[in-house]
Amino acid sequence: MATGTEANGRAPIGPRAATRAALEVMLTDAAVSQSPARRFLDPVATAQLAGSLARRPDAVTRRVGWLGSELARVVAGDSELAPAKGDRRFADRAWKDSWMFRRLIQAYLALGGTIEALIDDADLDWQADRQVRFTLGNLLDAIAPTNFPLTNPAVLKETIDRGGANLVRGGRRLVRDVSKGRLPAMVDTSKFEVGGNLALTTGSVVLRTDVFELIQYAPQTAEVYETPLLIVPPTINKFYVLDLAPGRSLVEYLLGQGQQVFMISWRNPERENGHFDFDTYAEATIEAGRAAADIAGHESVNVMAACSGGIIIAGALGHLAAEGRLGSVSSLTLMVCAIDNAQAGTTAALATKEVAATAVAQSARKGYLDGEALATVFAWLRPNDLIWNYVVNNYMLGKEPPAFDILYWNQDTVRLAAGLHRDFVMVAMQNALTKPGAFRVLGTPVDLGQVTVDSYIVAGGADHIVPWRNAYASTQLLGGDTRFVLSASGHIQALINPPAPDGAETRSSYQVADEYPADPDEWSRHAVTRRGSWWPDYIEWLSTRSGALKAAPKTLGNRRYKAQAKAPGTYVHAA
Repeated sequence: MATGTEANGRAPIGPRAATRAALEVMLTDAAVSQSPARRFLDPVATAQLAGSLARRPDAVTRRVGWLGSELARVVAGDSELAPAKGDRRFADRAWKDSWMFRRLIQAYLALGGTIEALIDDADLDWQADRQVRFTLGNLLDAIAPTNFPLTNPAVLKETIDRGGANLVRGGRRLVRDVSKGRLPAMVDTSKFEVGGNLALTTGSVVLRTDVFELIQYAPQTAEVYETPLLIVPPTINKFYVLDLAPGRSLVEYLLGQGQQVFMISWRNPERENGHFDFDTYAEATIEAGRAAADIAGHESVNVMAACSGGIIIAGALGHLAAEGRLGSVSSLTLMVCAIDNAQAGTTAALATKEVAATAVAQSARKGYLDGEALATVFAWLRPNDLIWNYVVNNYMLGKEPPAFDILYWNQDTVRLAAGLHRDFVMVAMQNALTKPGAFRVLGTPVDLGQVTVDSYIVAGGADHIVPWRNAYASTQLLGGDTRFVLSASGHIQALINPPAPDGAETRSSYQVADEYPADPDEWSRHAVTRRGSWWPDYIEWLSTRSGALKAAPKTLGNRRYKAQAKAPGTYVHAA
């Protein structure tokens, strides 16, 4: 192909640009230990690439020739290569103004562009292509000049200014982290407390079971819509990303728009909870919905679910539809959720039946999948942002990690019950929810085409966990009328996307369209871009499906479901 380098003088590191994630590999890789060497150099994928290129010597000669010519232009100062506009690794002005550092980065970009072009030329099948892009992308990220003290201008300046004290402090921190076998810290955890400056929205726990707590939030308007909203958070993270902090809380925003909001807070499972499986969590969402409807005095609920919580609620609604009980749900909202895992990016390509079976067996022995292991997998899917950035900050610059609420939530890990881990892997490997009758929930076969409630689906265009095209596929699976919204943000920022204050500028934007063809790229070609947050668009959609307004309740809970404890509850504090 004509690389971006040749076409416009910019050379994004292609193998990394193509990397995305999927459920099955996050859940298998986290359970099966992998050596650092395999993460950086997968022998099978590398051998496939080498074999394919050996059959295309002309392509190899052409690409190597281009690399030699481009390196000659780099040395002569004639190269037009430049980092991708949003690549924060090369933000220091020295990468542009210094003849030495400019040539260094241009040589690195030339190498990355050549590798990308060679992978394209190899014309591997989908799985092998993603495997090799992930492998070589990790390797290219690791050898970036920013990751070495002598070739990082910011580190050199700090070392001169501090007389080397930064390297001494960073070295001590490196020894400590290596001795404990952990990644560099991403956040200063001392600055945050759940219930102190995070998860502050007023509410009460109105139901507690062995699986979850149900939080009812206090109304913030004189009138509320009669149909309550039940939020089902991911099972692999704590719920408070949706109630992060004042001004950045989706819960707070919904309450301010007259919604009655209920939130599930999942229990952090222990070894003895290893039997919790898909059915356990599906039944829990149904029970939570009944409680919310009972407290609100209404026959149905709107349901909002995020990430893995969306997979569970899809199965639960499929069960309700099969039993003729779908009338208990008024609408469905799915956020950054992939029900269809077909070719869901790099991690889907890396999963094999053998690895999956080993992963399930290991979690079964422990009773759960460890949350820290899962967090490590997430980090390696975005190593520049979540690993190498902190290697430079913590070890080379000798600085403390930042105090950032999202990163605090990200490291506040939870375990995944072995039974649910097993079922998630099976569902993803078989892509079972896309096939009517292929998966049974609570004893009934699931056909998502029979889930005929209206749905609102949100995806992130820069999402490294759930590729937006896989999220879009839900428009073809669900039976009701659908509205698909593509936020310009990533996996978490797509959720934490509050509207800017009146008159303030915003970088947020989202795409919408009126038609939903099977091809997501065709949808994208016809979609229009709107500036700002998608939250107001969602409120407009949700309010028309929330019934009439009525006086807000003066107390939380009711006779059957009594208020037991203040929000954010007790389960969220379990380590």
